[in-house]
Amino acid sequence: MFFDMSNVKIFIRPGHTDLRKAINGLSILIQEEMECDPFSGSLYLFCSKNKRLLKIIYWDKNGFCLWQKRLEKHTFPWPKSEEDVLEIDYEKIQMLLKGIDFWQAHTTLAYKSVV
Repeated sequence: MFFDMSNVKIFIRPGHTDLRKAINGLSILIQEEMECDPFSGSLYLFCSKNKRLLKIIYWDKNGFCLWQKRLEKHTFPWPKSEEDVLEIDYEKIQMLLKGIDFWQAHTTLAYKSVV
């Protein structure tokens, strides 16, 4: 990416997306289903059903940019439902692109007593 990521919001669409869609189709999903502004300059990430293809779309001052990454081996870690996550930070997008599953990094422990 060729811009300052320090103040950019990053949103993902949980579950799978039909990635035959291009800029127009994905921007409609951003506006109607995610209820976000596709012209905000934020990054929006989408993943295919088999989790091997990832698309990123964002508005860059005078037009949309569309990035795509396809894995030849393995799959992207991806949340299945909106309860998992909707907005992530720059550190997490780096882990995601490297294949690190930060959603499963730690399990929640629940205790009732110290003894």
